[in-house]
Amino acid sequence: MHLNRRQWLGTALSAAAVAAPLSVRAADAWPSRPIRIVVPYPPGGSSDIIARAISQPLSDALGQPVVVDNKPGANGNLGADLVAKSAPDGYTLLLCDVGALAISPSVYTKLAFDPSRDLRGVTMLAYSPHLLVVHPSVKAGNLKELVALSKATDLNFAVTATGSAPHLAGVAVERATGARWVYVPYKGGVQSIQDTVAGQTQVLMNGMLATLPHVQSGKLKLLGVSKATRMPLVGSVPTIAEQGVPGFESGTWQGVRAPRGTSDAVVQRLNRELIAVIRSADIRSRLTGQGAEVVTMAPAEEEQFFNKERARWAQLVKEAGLRIE
Repeated sequence: MHLNRRQWLGTALSAAAVAAPLSVRAADAWPSRPIRIVVPYPPGGSSDIIARAISQPLSDALGQPVVVDNKPGANGNLGADLVAKSAPDGYTLLLCDVGALAISPSVYTKLAFDPSRDLRGVTMLAYSPHLLVVHPSVKAGNLKELVALSKATDLNFAVTATGSAPHLAGVAVERATGARWVYVPYKGGVQSIQDTVAGQTQVLMNGMLATLPHVQSGKLKLLGVSKATRMPLVGSVPTIAEQGVPGFESGTWQGVRAPRGTSDAVVQRLNRELIAVIRSADIRSRLTGQGAEVVTMAPAEEEQFFNKERARWAQLVKEAGLRIE
């Protein structure tokens, strides 16, 4: 059978359309139903605050409902596992402390998923440094006085979760200064804050976004900030680095990850929309007023950050001998 040029071109284009990957054609129609953002921590923490701040604007941008679903447990690993094993179709996303997620493979001997293999980066959203705070009754006005007090009396250090970023930040400060405190684990930042406010624990390190309101109300006393430079909102309080721990910096890095296998087209669309939402004047102003900085990244940059954090904390976990069965 002989085809003229026009017939041949039409046949070739039809064949190409049939051969186009299903994922690409599906991405063209994405999203066509509600999107779920899984926050693997209890309500009220930094990730939850950000998820709820962006959910409606993201819904407006995508034209579909965006639902925030809290799935706490195992320092965020239960919710992360749920997302890792979800269909890679862009309808189930993880919004978490990316730094904390990077710690899990080093701390947990039996992790049901691999965050590097099973999840892919979408974007970073915000950074909130850890605040070193104490109950107002603690007779210390700075880190040096707190270290001295810890050697003279028993101090309980509230841990948002064993193996969490705030926990390892506390371990790093302890190792660098010679401080002595007893770690008391909780199931989330909100509970650890509540018990420190109540005086059941005396020392806490936690993300600024969730902790600053309690400092401003006078329910907690701020001794140091875990950032390279001072924060304008608490400019009179020195950084931990300024108080004898050179180069010390830690914090919560809220970001979005998706199941590995999610198409590049969907991830790039999510990246663009999420960045536009988090950079909007209203949300940026709201987060800045609470002590969080808007920090965004391309998907590849978020992957690089994750791998760097994983290697960084793995060394401290090894030195401190922290392992969870």
